[in-house]
Amino acid sequence: MLRILYAGSPEQSAVVLEHLSSHEAEGKYHIVGVLTNPPSCKGRSGKLCPTPVQAVAEMRGIPVFAPEHLGSHERDVIEPLHADLLVCFAYGRIFGPKFMALFPLGGINLHPSLLPRYRGCAPVPAAILNRDSETGVSVQKIAQKMDSGNILRQIKIPLSGTETASSLLDESARIGAGLLYDIISQAAVEKVLPEGSVQDESSASYSKMLCREDGIINWKSSAVELDAKIRAFWPWPGACTVVNGIQLKILSCSIYTGDSFCGTEKMPGTVLGTEKNSGILVQTGDGILAISRLQLQAKKAVFWKDFINGAHNFVGCVLGSATNTENGGMV
Repeated sequence: MLRILYAGSPEQSAVVLEHLSSHEAEGKYHIVGVLTNPPSCKGRSGKLCPTPVQAVAEMRGIPVFAPEHLGSHERDVIEPLHADLLVCFAYGRIFGPKFMALFPLGGINLHPSLLPRYRGCAPVPAAILNRDSETGVSVQKIAQKMDSGNILRQIKIPLSGTETASSLLDESARIGAGLLYDIISQAAVEKVLPEGSVQDESSASYSKMLCREDGIINWKSSAVELDAKIRAFWPWPGACTVVNGIQLKILSCSIYTGDSFCGTEKMPGTVLGTEKNSGILVQTGDGILAISRLQLQAKKAVFWKDFINGAHNFVGCVLGSATNTENGGMV
């Protein structure tokens, strides 16, 4: 029976772990341990909470290892597990050669892109931001150069232009869990991983690490660009602007295609009005964005109609400005 160490942390990785652990009874493999990030502070209380992967592992009775680093001490702890294969999805740390030497069959990694496109830590937002017509899921061998290992399996995912990073990651996890199961099952029989196909280095591209500042909206951008940005950055880092110096998060939107406000010459960021089938309409550098869900600082996220009911003089405000230039401000 193949012995597996699973590495991952976020919710989508927990979905994959749940899928793999639910098939252990078939007798092809056994998950001997889970490697995840340490608990982190959540909410205003600052309470330490385990990662979603740790929560699933504990529910399943799988030993959990949540170190700050992967050094010699951590290798000494992992080695007695006698794991044959490392399986990884969204762990977020680099595996050095000494750590990988613990696994006779090496390691495999689930990556939510069509490698070699969008190597790195944020491939899903990158695909949405670039308004790609398709992306995909790849299972690759773990190599020392980031996301450069031979590709074992790859499936394309068509994009409709309505996906958020959250929904696309959910779909990638669902598809990827099946791919990993197939590869692991094959390795359990053959006692070796398939060779896979070598990536074309000349076609490689990289996705950058995101930070909170990336979510700041520049209303001079086009409606098409801003729609993609808001979807790509949901739920993190989130897309935000300011109204009268107060942070305003834009949670969901669409591109306005109506003709009620055609020919307007307003400053980008100006709240033009509302349209009952679309939402709050905001002028951009090219086109109009229709906002459907939003959240004012220290308030709950609300549907646009509820927001308008509680935000007097919001129409006419210029988003992104420190102070309002029209309508005497928003209450």
